[in-house]
Amino acid sequence: MAEQRVTRRRPTRPSHPRRTSRTVTRPGTAPGSRRAVSAGTRLRTAVLRRPARREEPDRRTVRTAALLVVVLTAGAYLPSPLYPEYQQLFGFDDLRLTLVFATFALVSGPALLLGGPAADLVGHQPVLRLSLLLAAAGSCCFALADATPWLFAGRVAQALALGAATGAAQALITTHRHPAARIGGPLFASLAFTVGTAAGPALAGLLAEYAPGPLLTPFLLHLLMLGWVWWRLRTTVPIVLAPGRTRARWRPTRPRIPADLRPLFLVAGFNGFLAWAVLGIYLALVPALLVRAVGTDDAALTGAVLAAVLVCSLAAQLAATRSGTARSQQLGVTLLGVSLLLLALSGASSLALTLTAAVPAGVGHGLAFSGAARAVDARTPDGQRAAIGAALHLLFYLGSGAPAVVVGVLTLWMPLASAVTWISGAALAPAVLLVLATGLLTRVARPRRAGSATG
Repeated sequence: MAEQRVTRRRPTRPSHPRRTSRTVTRPGTAPGSRRAVSAGTRLRTAVLRRPARREEPDRRTVRTAALLVVVLTAGAYLPSPLYPEYQQLFGFDDLRLTLVFATFALVSGPALLLGGPAADLVGHQPVLRLSLLLAAAGSCCFALADATPWLFAGRVAQALALGAATGAAQALITTHRHPAARIGGPLFASLAFTVGTAAGPALAGLLAEYAPGPLLTPFLLHLLMLGWVWWRLRTTVPIVLAPGRTRARWRPTRPRIPADLRPLFLVAGFNGFLAWAVLGIYLALVPALLVRAVGTDDAALTGAVLAAVLVCSLAAQLAATRSGTARSQQLGVTLLGVSLLLLALSGASSLALTLTAAVPAGVGHGLAFSGAARAVDARTPDGQRAAIGAALHLLFYLGSGAPAVVVGVLTLWMPLASAVTWISGAALAPAVLLVLATGLLTRVARPRRAGSATG
């Protein structure tokens, strides 16, 4: 009985070696072959392959990319309420004024086409660092400006900075934005661009009116903000490459739009072109028109008028988060046509009518711009987000600069107010055509989606 008790106290489960050394052999496989897999190795591989929690790093990356867009865009539009003072100080005519503004759109186009594919190949962080350095150079040019060539140099640097960063920043926001977020990545990127466009004129107007050094203080503050974004970029944004790609040598290439995306891309691109064209007329010409027609040189008031357009745009983008992209574009382009009609009738000769026209312009800009960006992004392949996003913004930037150039050329034969009236009336016909084209594209796409679903 004593021996039995001792025996019962002994462990009944046999001891085994550690799991990491246990080998699982598949039927018909020799123990020493390559197909014999260690169980411990499989366990460690499963643990390593388990997706890590990326919410916090993703949020920091998105916040930094959005902050970079806001700061770069604000810097690009800081000079808007200051142009009348530059014109009076340096003594240049209306044509040169519009050319200074339009230089941004003309130079940012090549930068967009080069910067988008570069970000897909070499990673986002190197491209974004270069854009911050170029933006700092642009602010330095404006801070040191004592003649008109400094203004052109500053606009070139600002255009290169924002053009290089647009595709990379938008791809970062769209890729790292949490799928369950109430505001999706494309809309969040559009909001960042709009916030920067509104903050630039408003901040410059306030500082020019109430701070010392009206032509120096705004750009010094912008340099400080660029330094802050540089620090955040180094600490929060990884060097991200497209999925399945390795770092490659960059060569200048043009973005390739997939064949099935081209009709949607063109219609959405021209809707955004019109949205930024109307906004470009306000940002470039309304300050000078207010000075001449209303007789006010208050830079803070001018900045507030320009910011009011963008505030309406922000509200429209937030209100349209759950509406369809086609409906947003159609309604937005319609409101842009109403704004053009009011601006053509008033010629910015009345502050009340100018502010009245600014409301549909801002709302229409927000709906058309965000609807176009969301529509294209929904059909964009993952590995081409930076390139296709940059190509789409190329049309947007051209829209913000091309009408200003046309108005500047017209001032050689007519007053500035008459030129604004003429181009505003001429843009009404394209607005009607774009509304019809957006509706037609939607009707054509519905049978295709229905056919693919049933097939």
